[in-house]
Amino acid sequence: MIFIEDFKEGDIIQGVYLCKSKAGAKTKAGKDYENVVIMDKTGQIDAKIWDPSSPGIMDFDANDFVMIKGQVVSYNKTLQFKVDNARKAEPGEYVECDYVPASRFNADDMTAELLGVVDSVKNEYLNRLLNSFFREDTAFVEKFKVSSAAKSVHHGFMGGLLEHTLSVAKMCSKICENYDHINRDITVTSALLHDIGKTREISAFPQNDYTDEGNLIGHIVIGYGMIREKIAGIEGFPEVLGNEIEHCILSHHGQLEYGSPKKPATVEAYALAMADNMDAHFETFREAFEVKNSNNWLGFNKWLDSNIRRTEI
Repeated sequence: MIFIEDFKEGDIIQGVYLCKSKAGAKTKAGKDYENVVIMDKTGQIDAKIWDPSSPGIMDFDANDFVMIKGQVVSYNKTLQFKVDNARKAEPGEYVECDYVPASRFNADDMTAELLGVVDSVKNEYLNRLLNSFFREDTAFVEKFKVSSAAKSVHHGFMGGLLEHTLSVAKMCSKICENYDHINRDITVTSALLHDIGKTREISAFPQNDYTDEGNLIGHIVIGYGMIREKIAGIEGFPEVLGNEIEHCILSHHGQLEYGSPKKPATVEAYALAMADNMDAHFETFREAFEVKNSNNWLGFNKWLDSNIRRTEI
């Protein structure tokens, strides 16, 4: 198959792709057409079915694997796919792992490393809190291992939440090595828990879209609630310590305008917010560098708010 990242204007494409979404629409002239998004593990592209009543267009729905034929065109300087023929693909015509973007790293290896970080937390109550999620709650662990960290932007792939969480926790641990006035147990615990709400904010692949709970509440408040529930089950958990962890979760986006209900008021919360922001930006760069482009200047990136350049290594 030709992966979406390799699509070029003018290409005639025939192959199986995963239909991420499908919705009816009308042109300004009132003619019916369909907006479709197709995807594989390398990315996604907007597709248009301009004549849904054509005999070449057979029934298929969102989340179906679709045998599709059409042409790659450019609209407003963005690639788009014009669909000429489409039908639901038959079993054996596709391999599912070609259609779901996944972490470069092995999930079991990352999980084992994360549990090592859990074990490094010496505070009895914080260690019990972490184990209540990452060892005892098997349903949570299985979901956490395959969740993405975002619908788009950074770590928007299967295992992305695990990869991002581990990276932020390791970064926080390094920060605490350099500054002895930061409580490592609080900082690392908060790093490991800061995005757990994303297991409920974003649906599983192939949808990888915001749930109703995610749209209405958001992962910060969802995660805060999950932590309070676990703390309530740990006898004698110090109230102030619980509040300090909860504050780190509620403030980890750093600014009110970025969605945090609180701004960081402790050095541990500030360290977490900085590490989270740094990892997100570094991963955004890495994903931008994956674009096949002979020019090291990659153009303006709206997430980084800059015209970015790939450095020779």
